[in-house]
Amino acid sequence: MKLPEEVAAILSLAAKGWGSRRISKELGISRATVRRYLHQGGWQPYAQPRRSRKLGGLASFVEEQFHRHGGNAEVVRQELQRVHGVDVSLRTVERAVEGLRRRVEAEARVTVRFETPPGKQMQIDYGQCVVGIGEERVRVHLFVATLGYSRRSFVMAFVHERQSSWLTGIEESFRYFGGVPQEILFDNARALVERHDPLTREVVFNERFHAFCRYWGVTPKACAPYRARTKGKCENGVGYVKRNAIAGREFNSLSDLQAHLHRWMREVADVRRHGTTGERPIDRFQAEESKALRALQDRAPFQQIRELCRKVHTDACVEVDTNRYSVPWRLIGEQTQVLVDHGQVKIFHAGTLVAEHAEISGRRGRCLHPEHLKGVVRFTDATQTEGGAAVGSELLRPLAEYEQVAGGAW
Repeated sequence: MKLPEEVAAILSLAAKGWGSRRISKELGISRATVRRYLHQGGWQPYAQPRRSRKLGGLASFVEEQFHRHGGNAEVVRQELQRVHGVDVSLRTVERAVEGLRRRVEAEARVTVRFETPPGKQMQIDYGQCVVGIGEERVRVHLFVATLGYSRRSFVMAFVHERQSSWLTGIEESFRYFGGVPQEILFDNARALVERHDPLTREVVFNERFHAFCRYWGVTPKACAPYRARTKGKCENGVGYVKRNAIAGREFNSLSDLQAHLHRWMREVADVRRHGTTGERPIDRFQAEESKALRALQDRAPFQQIRELCRKVHTDACVEVDTNRYSVPWRLIGEQTQVLVDHGQVKIFHAGTLVAEHAEISGRRGRCLHPEHLKGVVRFTDATQTEGGAAVGSELLRPLAEYEQVAGGAW
């Protein structure tokens, strides 16, 4: 098929009295083509032959079934046969829903950028990476908080993502920024959200986290399930920290890593020209956002003092943050009050202090005092176990006792 300009040249030469043979030789096209366009009298678009369509008139039914069955073309084909008696191949249905599938995929990817005014919102998230610390490869959890308006970020490294780490990270970000935003946005981490219904959007926050938000006067907001892009400012910030602050570096200790992050925040992250705003985060922060944040008012850390209720287990221990602390064995099955204050764990029963331990910083550790088991098992001198806890060796019996029962040495 020739272009409209080529057909116009054929008609122009024919109007000058040229024959079809001369025109074909001049333009380098076949004589039959020249005759065809002379017979048509001009250029005409190609008309695709109309074919009978088995799915004609069923477009709305196909679309409804496509959405109902999650885009499964085979199920749509089965429904066409069952409801309308239309027997078509799977490929025919796939061609029919191709446009619908592209539209659904585009709707799933689309994200509308949501800008917030100064002091309105802070987004928080965690990212994991393996870092060389000392002579070991350690999995580090990076807490990242990003202010929505200025894009200024705060980063802190932890060895876990328990609730205590979330709360510590949020409080430290408040102190770093020098104020409290109106709301914080996060995903549905179990440490913060008990339940989030994806249909009704009903959110049930963790009770202690909710108390933390009331303490600081900040409104918690959880992203829609499976829509982490809602807090894209922080999602991008986590990737930026991994690629820029951490990649290819090794540190002597965790404190050395944290000192590096503080230096990186001041000397790199704060003064770079942000790709979205086109300005330096520190400039936008000092110009407007710092004034919009609510003052800290010298408020003490929320986690400085914690009061808990714990039941004594059969091993004469109470559990706090996965760690176990011993109490006198006579309290097995009783309810106790636990006070966590400045690195000390104090356990009370009926208002009386019954045990006091140093708080264990790790996980699944044990802090046992041998005297708490005195009277149940043989009491001897204490030995040290994991976490620096004093544990008696009374559970170990000398081999001489077994030899006596067995009737002599082995």
